[in-house]
Amino acid sequence: MSADHYLFTSESVSMGHPDKVADQISDAVLDFCLSADPMSRVACETLVTTDLAVVAGEITTKADLTPAVVDRLVRETVREIGYVDPAAGFSADTCKVECHLHKQSPHIAMGVDTGGAGDQGMMFGFACDETSTLMPLPIYLANRLVENHARMRRSGELKFIRPDAKSQVTVAYDPDGTPQQIHTVVLSTQHDQSVIVNRGGKEFFSDEARRLIVEKLILPTLRAERANLVPKETDLVLPGGAPRPSSDDVLHCHINPTGCFLEGGPHGDCGLTGRKIIVDTYGGRGRHGGGAFSGKDPTKVDRSAAYMCRYIAKNIVAAGLAGQCEVQLSYAIGYPDPLNIWVSTFGTLSDGLTEDQLIELIRKHFRLTPKGIIDSLNLRRPIYRETARNGHFGRELPNFTWEQTDKAAALRKEVGLAAVT
Repeated sequence: MSADHYLFTSESVSMGHPDKVADQISDAVLDFCLSADPMSRVACETLVTTDLAVVAGEITTKADLTPAVVDRLVRETVREIGYVDPAAGFSADTCKVECHLHKQSPHIAMGVDTGGAGDQGMMFGFACDETSTLMPLPIYLANRLVENHARMRRSGELKFIRPDAKSQVTVAYDPDGTPQQIHTVVLSTQHDQSVIVNRGGKEFFSDEARRLIVEKLILPTLRAERANLVPKETDLVLPGGAPRPSSDDVLHCHINPTGCFLEGGPHGDCGLTGRKIIVDTYGGRGRHGGGAFSGKDPTKVDRSAAYMCRYIAKNIVAAGLAGQCEVQLSYAIGYPDPLNIWVSTFGTLSDGLTEDQLIELIRKHFRLTPKGIIDSLNLRRPIYRETARNGHFGRELPNFTWEQTDKAAALRKEVGLAAVT
């Protein structure tokens, strides 16, 4: 590793993390409303704690959203996540569900009904050429770790893990921003009693279980994505220990570094909708706007315009116009057109182009009013519950229309014509 490298870290959380449980419940309510009424106006917030889920917010919809329906939606979501054991302090069949929903303010509707934005604010999107999905490498890997954590829990490949987990990935970069190696992985996972050992009268997560997580989860995930950046040796850092000196051939792994993680999920920590916004986006590598995503219908530009910003940035990078791209849009409540378009390519712009030219390309090729965004990305569908886990960006799923690069060819062609002229 070169002496002038730098390190960058991003984290993610599993679908069973309490804040993500809340996000998934809010988006399950949103999807239910959109299934029955695509024009639903939804701003749904959820709080989860020991054997309790509270759903509140402002919703105007033709969907049958009685307390009994909300109760069912909450329990179905919690069951799918994997909280089914009452002994865990939060489970689908035993938790109490409180519903405190009412209609959206008619004053907000006045501006939105005419095509205006559902709120003021600024939104960002980011893309870079570090991964095949044009996401920053640290958050991309952190998301894949918790995604595979859930898969292995459900399949029984790691029988002792429970739904709550966090991942963290540190990548070493060359001075020019090229990823050099994966430097450190931290993974904390809730677990059952079967992997507990007693030392000096205290309970600890076993070292054998740590090694299983490294061998079955961490190394296969990293190698599947960027095998060339995975060091040859693994340093399993035990609680209270110190990592080995850094080198080109050592991956430092911290597994349950506190020593034990029996109590987790909403019983261990209260969860709230919208509290993992950096996990939802770019892991701190790209900026985040002023609002969270989950529980909001697409008239709320906090969500839909952030998706459009990602769509724009990804197509610019996919077209080869820049190696990195960050886009900002801002809106005023009730007003349809963005107040500004800002672009930065961090010195990676293709020769002969300017960022002002990119802005003109954006204006020409992307519809930026709330209605234009909703129509372009087909956002009035029940597609949001899946976004509330493993990241809103970087997964090229059929319903994630903002991950498409269908504008790249047109952008490339236009730049070529301009260059000839």
